[in-house]
Amino acid sequence: MAGQSFPALTRRGLLGAFAATVVVAAPSASNAFGFLRGAGDVRRIRMYNGRTGESLDSIYWIEGQYIPESLQDVNRFVRDWRTNEVINFDARTLDIMAASHSLMDTTEPYLLLSGYRSPKTNAMLRSQSEGVARNSLHMSGKAADLRLKSRSVSQMARAAEACSAGGVGRYSGSNFVHMDCGAVRHWGA
Repeated sequence: MAGQSFPALTRRGLLGAFAATVVVAAPSASNAFGFLRGAGDVRRIRMYNGRTGESLDSIYWIEGQYIPESLQDVNRFVRDWRTNEVINFDARTLDIMAASHSLMDTTEPYLLLSGYRSPKTNAMLRSQSEGVARNSLHMSGKAADLRLKSRSVSQMARAAEACSAGGVGRYSGSNFVHMDCGAVRHWGA
């Protein structure tokens, strides 16, 4: 699957053409929560996975509806690349990622460092690092570790925290931000 980009289905192709004609201003921190919950918006996620070489550019929500085919593409994209296991990734985390991305006003795709982790992968990573939680939300498809070249860890974390919708971890030493749809909390430097 290396180098593969997930092709758009005909329905998504049409939706993408529709979305290309819509001009949407990036939400401010004061209305980020409305962006996550509101109807009438278009939500898009752009990511690259350096481990697999795959890219994803998907409109996954239009006018108050998730697009099932797009969510399936996301599930495959964020899979545990070590075991090739796929899980249904929680759309709430996807919403936080998309809202944060819009708040940062960038078109650069996220670099996905870690999405879903199987229990086996999580245990292996935990044995190598104190920073991996025993009951990580990665194991239930509720978390992602992300990086942007054009934004600092601090900028990414502030955007995610502005959403007030989940956990945000700053990992400045490793240059990434953890985003999840668990309880609202933040950690790291």
